[in-house]
Amino acid sequence: MAELLPFTLLTPEAGIVTLKAFPENRFLNTLRTVHGGWSMTMLDTAMALAAHSVLETAQMCPTHETSVKFVRPILADSGELTIVGKVISRSRTVITLDGRIESADGKLHAHGTSTCMIQGMKA
Repeated sequence: MAELLPFTLLTPEAGIVTLKAFPENRFLNTLRTVHGGWSMTMLDTAMALAAHSVLETAQMCPTHETSVKFVRPILADSGELTIVGKVISRSRTVITLDGRIESADGKLHAHGTSTCMIQGMKA
């Protein structure tokens, strides 16, 4: 996915993952704003990576659901955006997450939540 929608992964912490990305003209929709699918994919990626950061060996956590709210449009010239995924809660079987896309000046462009189901990996 990083080849299709390029981003930089900053050093992760347990439960927190930060990505940096630049929107590009190729991601624009017919309204000349960045397509919502770009925002949704970036949020899904950051939140899923945050979930993975709190897993134990031989566990995986497929996404059960993700919801995204668009607050303000992202333009091709919006500059570098910060996408953060954070674990809100981790139980034995469920990880609940929060995600945000913010501009360099701290303006919120989109936010989301996600739930991942913890499962053991088959040998």
